[in-house]
Amino acid sequence: MHLKHLSLKNFRSYGELELPLTPGITIFLGRNGEGKTNIVEAILYLAFLSSHRTAGDLPLVKLGESAAYTRARIQHPDREILVELEINAEKANRARINQNPIRSQKDLFGLIQCIYFSPEDMDLVRGDPSERRRFIDQILILRSPRLAGVITDYERALRQRNTLLKTRANQASLEPWNQQVSKFGGEIIAARTALLKEFEPHFTEIYADISKDKPAHITYKSSIENPSTSPDENYQAIISKMADLQSQEADRGVTLVGPHRDDLLLHLGKHLVKGYASHGESWSIALSLKLAAYNLLVSEGAKPILILDDVFSELDEERRHQLIELAKSAEQTFITVAVEGDLPKDLAGTTFHVKNGSVKLKS
Repeated sequence: MHLKHLSLKNFRSYGELELPLTPGITIFLGRNGEGKTNIVEAILYLAFLSSHRTAGDLPLVKLGESAAYTRARIQHPDREILVELEINAEKANRARINQNPIRSQKDLFGLIQCIYFSPEDMDLVRGDPSERRRFIDQILILRSPRLAGVITDYERALRQRNTLLKTRANQASLEPWNQQVSKFGGEIIAARTALLKEFEPHFTEIYADISKDKPAHITYKSSIENPSTSPDENYQAIISKMADLQSQEADRGVTLVGPHRDDLLLHLGKHLVKGYASHGESWSIALSLKLAAYNLLVSEGAKPILILDDVFSELDEERRHQLIELAKSAEQTFITVAVEGDLPKDLAGTTFHVKNGSVKLKS
């Protein structure tokens, strides 16, 4: 699959943008702050319905406007799809597929598959567990879009349960939400556990190609004992743990068990990467995570879009080589770069100059 055209209106710095796109490598060249990352952010938003740069939607809407609009024509092997999304500052967003309104934005999941790499990916290694949970959940959604609904249902049930815990509600009031949190939470943990079994071999192999000093691997740290690929087993484990933690949850006013408390533990040799790995090793781990996600999807027959956002200046020659080979192999790759000198000499493609919200094809 690839994008044939991207339209933006009142999105970030862009009042109006009409951008024809082609398969292969597309490069957006411009100094920091000129708007090149805003373009790939719009693509990522269509893929994940969230920004990789901000928690809320308000910053996406151009100052002084009430809504932003993104539109993309997507070429799949058997059909062309038009996706349109209205991002509102103060009300629910609206979306259309082939000009037909859809009941839920979640229907957009799976229409655009993207793997992106940016300097912020160091947060996967050094940041909070929420960064790593978001990473694995995005892969889940790319592989199985229906899980987006499960994650949304879990988050809604969790918020309601936490609200009741804060008000010291009785167990009878909590029971329906105990069931909901355990049901959806058990399914998420099962999906993550199954995914990690398939994902880790790709990760360990890629890291070994980049660095042969120490082996890398991943383990899943769960708030329940022995997380399983069976949703029912996880459901029972969450329900049981809730009973054990009943007084603690009442005192603290928060849910202490479930996938929102879990983490991916990244290991390098006998040590945890966080707090141990050098800067270069941390970059290698972050790069390996993203490359592994890409390779996993490709191994299942997908052809995700690759987005490389201002990363070449951060990488040494060996890590650059890994990305160059991947960029050349992808059906469609978008690259942002601040100065032309940061772009590897053996990497060429259609180049757009980006300056002050204007995007012009390099002649």
